[in-house]
This record gives sequence, structure tokens and C-alpha cells, in this order.
Amino acid sequence: MTTSDFTPSAGQTAKDLGMRIVLINGKKLAKLMLRYNIGSRDEQILHLKKIDEEFFEA
Repeated sequence: MTTSDFTPSAGQTAKDLGMRIVLINGKKLAKLMLRYNIGSRDEQILHLKKIDEEFFEA
């Protein structure tokens, strides 16, 4: 894991090892943290509304 990016040779080495190795760079780390609420919290929530057409049927 790194907060920057991996070199192409690091990616190739991980691929060549044959084991399951996941390289997590800064962008991927941030996305995972936000997805699973690790080290973050909701500041604002936006509610999107949709018209309920069945409500207006006779």
C-alpha cells in the first residue's frame, strides 16, 4: 500500500509472483476509505426525489 503510485516494475513484480497481491495506491485507498466509512463520516446527505406516478393514478 502506498499513498502515491506504484512504479510499473512494482506492478509487474506483483503480477509475476503468482500470489494474489493487490496494489493499493492513494486514489484507490481514498475510495475504499469512503466506501466503507473508515476514517470518514457523513457531513451532508443529499436526498434525490422522484415523482411517484402511482400516487397520481385514479
